[in-house]
Amino acid sequence: MGQTVVEKIAQGHMAEGPGRPLAAGDFLSVRPHHVMTHDNSSAVMAKFAGIGATRIADPAQPVFTLDHDIQNTSEANVAKYRAIEAFARQHRIDFHPAGAGIGHQLMCEQGYVVPGSFVVASDSHSNMYGALGAVGTPVVRTDAAAIWATGTFWWSIPRTVQVVLRGRLRPGVTGKDVIITLCGLYNREEVLNAALEFAGDGVAALSMDARMTIANMSTEWGALVGWFPVDRTTIEFLNERRQHLAARGIERLTADDLKRWAAHPPAPDGDAAYAGRIELDLAEVAPRVAGPDTVFATRTLAEIAPERVPIQKAYLLSCVNSRREDLAAAAAVLAGKRVAPTVALYLAAASREIQEDAQASGVWRTLLDAGAIALPPGCGACIGLGVGLLEPGEVGISATNRNFKGRMGSRDAACYLASPAVVAASAAAGFITAPQPWTSTEPTRRWTELAAPPPRAETVEILPGFPARLAGRLAFLPQDNLNTDGIYGKDYTYREDVTRETMARVVMANYDPDFAARAAAGDIVAGGWNFGTGSSREQAVTALQAKGISLVVAGSFSQTYLRNAFNNGFLCIEAPAFVKRLRELFAAETAAGERTVLPGDEVTIDFASSTLSYRGESFAFPALGSVPQSLVIAGGVENLVRSRLAGT
Repeated sequence: MGQTVVEKIAQGHMAEGPGRPLAAGDFLSVRPHHVMTHDNSSAVMAKFAGIGATRIADPAQPVFTLDHDIQNTSEANVAKYRAIEAFARQHRIDFHPAGAGIGHQLMCEQGYVVPGSFVVASDSHSNMYGALGAVGTPVVRTDAAAIWATGTFWWSIPRTVQVVLRGRLRPGVTGKDVIITLCGLYNREEVLNAALEFAGDGVAALSMDARMTIANMSTEWGALVGWFPVDRTTIEFLNERRQHLAARGIERLTADDLKRWAAHPPAPDGDAAYAGRIELDLAEVAPRVAGPDTVFATRTLAEIAPERVPIQKAYLLSCVNSRREDLAAAAAVLAGKRVAPTVALYLAAASREIQEDAQASGVWRTLLDAGAIALPPGCGACIGLGVGLLEPGEVGISATNRNFKGRMGSRDAACYLASPAVVAASAAAGFITAPQPWTSTEPTRRWTELAAPPPRAETVEILPGFPARLAGRLAFLPQDNLNTDGIYGKDYTYREDVTRETMARVVMANYDPDFAARAAAGDIVAGGWNFGTGSSREQAVTALQAKGISLVVAGSFSQTYLRNAFNNGFLCIEAPAFVKRLRELFAAETAAGERTVLPGDEVTIDFASSTLSYRGESFAFPALGSVPQSLVIAGGVENLVRSRLAGT
């Protein structure tokens, strides 16, 4: 069986892992090409010091970009920024100050992201790097500190869904419309925690700006990676970047690099195994709006425009839609017009370079003359910081990537997402509208779930200190999407005085108030699909540890939960066939509303042979090799890094 492109790129950056071709579900240690941190560099610095690190393993790996809270000129924030810059200078780390631009844009335009590379950032929109043929994926702050200290971090290979794009977009339809369409059409968790591999003849007709938009917002769609193939458009973009950087004396890209990528672009094997396939005819896509307050509820402009939904604020900013193409499209709509007197339109370029280009071309002046309020290149209102936040009762339309309730201001406000042209037209009209008439069209839903090969029962070497076998009483929690609030409630999450005994007493209280009283130390929890979704609170892991739960088996895990689990030395196993069998065995109990099924018998797990046994049946799971075993033995990633730095 061949490999997907994500598996192949991960293989090329593997520092430790299976001694065979990688496949979905495998754990490995990755040496990424770069790791970007932004304002949260200060938090990563604290983690770095906390694990006893004093030296950056590879100063060429980290990139610092200040972009989130750049409008904040308070003494505390200025001091934080100074400390980050001083740390960068001390360790010879590339540093981009406030006002240079949004980190993801800088990573792409400054030559840090190249085809076939593995690039991470301590920010969820790292998927954007896939537009350049790289694997871009987010890491948490602890991972970033581990990379600084050792050059590596652990990763689990996600399943891959192929997204086949056919044909071409009609004039006036954008990459933003494509990703909003995909979010609305495939909103049943088809791509949740998956890597997306875009393919098809329609890719060639998409500009680089459009690809960046789609890859960026694959995060909101639920994916961990959004990869585009390397073609003429990619090479032309990189060549323009090479020339721009060379003029400043920077050589991150060479002519030989471009020739190599053009001749031998990264690509999947012809017999790669995909978990599913989506097909989209680009000619069927029409301008759409997502929201309010979710990316998964979408409507065509033709459908919503007649309602004349009034708006008070509009936004042309963020890393998803504030590039040259986006600003030019908005300026074309607003040329000779004025923003409605009832609307405030906020404008910020994705980088200083983009703003300077827009100023030179006249695009920036057109937007300002129309009444746009200019802000410095940064995140700002997109993440609820700085000028222009939504006030209670207001409605906004935004070219940003997220419209979650309360993200851009008050929870009593509402926000819609749309393309820059639609945002501009709506700002001028005072209500949601399109720059031109459209008829309502709905693309055909084309989803195929593919039978990916099941995990192989694989023999692995067991490291000293890791159990070869484990047995425990089954505790079956049948609910899918059991979120971290259900596992560990908000009443305890932000308290610093909670003991392990209290954590054990309240674990799962919001899901099943009787769980803590019925469960016992040594039990093995089995959950449904997307176990641990929701917020990133680590206590949803450590509370189960406090209760003495041996491990969690699930059909699938939220990637954040899985990272938090192994980062705290807690075992998790994906075994979808086992969970399906439990649903058959305990269908009556589940139908009766039992939140926790305790049948009284044991599950046995053999880590050496990668098999799970229950009631005479065996189920294979992805092998836990040296990488996850080391994390569990050490009691988590911080302890592991600390011990390796000490040479123990």
